[in-house]
Amino acid sequence: MTGQLIDSLRIDWEKISPGSYLRRIPALQGLEELTFTHPVTFFVGENGSGKSTLLEAIAVAFGFNPEGGTRNYNFSTYDSHSELCGAIRLSRGYRRAGWGYFLRAESFYNVATMEAEYERTTGRSLRLHDRSHGESFLKLIQHNFRPNGLYLLDEPEAALSPQRQLTMLVEIDRCAREDSQFLIATHSPILLGLPGAQILSFDNGTIHPCTYEETDSYQVMSFFINHRERMLHSLLEE
Repeated sequence: MTGQLIDSLRIDWEKISPGSYLRRIPALQGLEELTFTHPVTFFVGENGSGKSTLLEAIAVAFGFNPEGGTRNYNFSTYDSHSELCGAIRLSRGYRRAGWGYFLRAESFYNVATMEAEYERTTGRSLRLHDRSHGESFLKLIQHNFRPNGLYLLDEPEAALSPQRQLTMLVEIDRCAREDSQFLIATHSPILLGLPGAQILSFDNGTIHPCTYEETDSYQVMSFFINHRERMLHSLLEE
């Protein structure tokens, strides 16, 4: 065991239909087992590389609502999750998660609406729709990040300014130090800079570990900042 809340996963490909699009995603095609060795694991890769698909499947297999929220959320506005969740077997560590949250940027509005519905009787609603998109994102995160929790975040930087991404990085680090585990699909070079995190790339046909400096997010942003005029001249002249 690695000591994480989720140690590893295995995929039973016999439970996935022969014509499924999942079999055509290069990074997932040959995947049978994946191990998580750090409190924070980032999934990186180009759009369509399979990172969000795998993250969603892990979340549903663990018991989260496909559209996001805590494990107590049970609603559906659009059934879009793949059959991968039914083929995944999670190996859980010796500790049990005391709390958890699945955050998806693309369905955040739906979750915010249901949060208001669920909390109407208690009077403790976060009133997420009364805030800006970024403020409500950050409020939800700060409200739900607790010790000994499992947090699956899909592109959490989507609504956040660079400064707020730094705030999120601090919150993730604080919570990870308090025995929580994070699995995060992201393109953010700010979040990826978290010291000591495991980074798994979905590019080049296989899921493999990489360093911060090897990520496209870092390389593209670094080149743009340091060679902006050269890059723009090349792109715009074409």
